[in-house]
This record gives sequence, structure tokens and C-alpha cells, in this order.
Amino acid sequence: MKATRLQMETLLQGLRAAAEPTRLRLLALCAHAELTVTDLTQILGQSQPRVSRHLKLLCDAGLLERHREGTWAYYRLADTSDCAHLARTLVDLVPDRDDGLARDLNRLEAIKRTRAEAAAEYFRANADRWDEIRSLYVPEQEVEEALREVIGKGPIGNFLDIG
Repeated sequence: MKATRLQMETLLQGLRAAAEPTRLRLLALCAHAELTVTDLTQILGQSQPRVSRHLKLLCDAGLLERHREGTWAYYRLADTSDCAHLARTLVDLVPDRDDGLARDLNRLEAIKRTRAEAAAEYFRANADRWDEIRSLYVPEQEVEEALREVIGKGPIGNFLDIG
């Protein structure tokens, strides 16, 4: 990733956003995985409103990115904003042997294990019905081809994706 020169105010906003212990922990965690607010409240042992406020400040500063998958919002270390290099640099400066970070990462690994076990259990429980379950969904390529056929090659005014 190429470092870019930041405007002074952008740099200061990023540094101010990260200059708080919980927010620095959030940056470090989001550098290891894409996480939901629920995940982060479990790892940090803090309330949802408090964690959400910290996440908003980090996103506003361009240090974290938020993206949606269905009804879930996931947070990750920025990799496309002007402050992406600053975010990575700040995470790299966090001491590897910090006890608090080590506890956070242990809790993160426990969450990852729980997710993997739940996914494995789902597939184990539904293996006999897997073809039936898959038949409920239309392949994405078929949907795209049907849309192209309906829309044609002309310009598109407004488009609503209803999921």
C-alpha cells in the first residue's frame, strides 16, 4: 500500500481519534478480523452504545471502514481511505506484548472458534437437505443475466435493489 501525504487536519483528526485506549484496542482488533458491534462488545466487555460511539469516531476519521452484509454491519481497518496508511502504522506501533491486547486477541479467537463451530453444526444438521436448500436460491449469474436482458443497453435512470 502506497503512503499518501495527508492534509494536516486529516492527520490530526486521525491521531485524535486513535489517542484513546479503547479506540486503539478497536483498531488493533479490526486489523485482525472484520467484526460486528456485538463481537466487539463481547471482546471489550463494554456497552453497545459506548463501543458504537468509539467506532463512529474511528470511521469518521477514516481509520476504520464499515460495510453491511445483510442485516449485519462489519468493521475493518481502513484500506481505501486517505488514512489507511495511518491506520496500519498505528496498529503496527501497538506493542506485541501488551497484556490487554493479548486478552482481546484471545477473546477474538474464542469468537472465531464459536462461529466456526456454529457454521459446521449448521452444515452438519442440514447436509441431508443441502440440495433442497440450495434450490431455494437462484444463482447470481442467472439474476445478473435476467437483469441485463430486461434493462437492455440504454442508460439507467434510477435503480432499486431490493435484495
